[in-house]
Amino acid sequence: MATLVTPTDKSEKVEKKNPAADERPERKPRSRADDKFKIFSGTANEPLADEVCHFLGMQRGQAQVIRFKDGECYVQIQENVRGADVFVIQPTCRPVDEHLMELLLMIDALKRASARRITAVIPYFGYARQDRKDKPRSPISSKLVADLLTTAGAQRALIVDLHTPQLQGFFNIPVDHLFASPVLVDHFRKLALPNLTVVSPDAGGVERARFFAKKVDAALAIVDKRRVEMNVAEIMHVIGDVHGRTCLVIDDLIDTAGTLVKTASALLENGATSVYACASHAVLSGPAVENVMNSVIKEVVVTNTIPLTPEAEAARKEKGGKISVLSIAGLIGRAIQANHEETSVSKLFM
Repeated sequence: MATLVTPTDKSEKVEKKNPAADERPERKPRSRADDKFKIFSGTANEPLADEVCHFLGMQRGQAQVIRFKDGECYVQIQENVRGADVFVIQPTCRPVDEHLMELLLMIDALKRASARRITAVIPYFGYARQDRKDKPRSPISSKLVADLLTTAGAQRALIVDLHTPQLQGFFNIPVDHLFASPVLVDHFRKLALPNLTVVSPDAGGVERARFFAKKVDAALAIVDKRRVEMNVAEIMHVIGDVHGRTCLVIDDLIDTAGTLVKTASALLENGATSVYACASHAVLSGPAVENVMNSVIKEVVVTNTIPLTPEAEAARKEKGGKISVLSIAGLIGRAIQANHEETSVSKLFM
């Protein structure tokens, strides 16, 4: 049974100008500046939600998530949200289906509680890789999930680093597409790596890599790969000069890290002096941590859109560990604030 209850401070202080006078007591102003601006979270990534709330100077909304013995999920919103602008922070990470169902139920509960507007804040959007019919009689799962969110009652979506930007078109509601690049760029600027070349591990990530390379004033290279089956890719060859250069492989997510490790090996075979890697989403499933730790990669930098697995967390804490985590709570917090105040979100990435 997993239960999430996040209380808010409802303490009140009674003050009177004249204790002898029969006056109505005055209430102390609540710590939350805007009572019609609320943030809730499921159980997928509570630390990130708390960081976002701390950044915005507010407390997380009261909610309860309970699972029955058979795994069925029950959600109850435990404070008034009538007429409120509500944001629900919930990445659909492992276990994907459970966290997706939590998000849908929480949105439905808020809708039935008469929230004025509901925004689904999804730091990691699961099912994004299933964005087309790549084989006969297969579903387009990302479109289905987008429809489920809309049907549940979400009126906006705020998503970090979609697998492909075109996925925004699957939604029939406005989507704010955030990028973790500003946080990652700042980190690698401070490292000041010599002779840096930013590498896209496939043709689909060229736009992301080009943006990154421009921000850090680096060269650009592409690795051509052919995927032979799910989670298995065969590296073909490197497009661009990486000889004698420090390479930074950038991707949206790291799943089993098989592609990443093969990319790093291909770069060294083509004369690269060292290889670093970064990604927005640390999925790190299966043998991912072992693959990274045994690879030639010097450091893998990810963000906290997804909580690290116990194995990855242990590897991060090891002396000389290769996994580093950066927080994007500030970025998400500023985007939420911009949505609430109806100001530009794109200014965050200029």
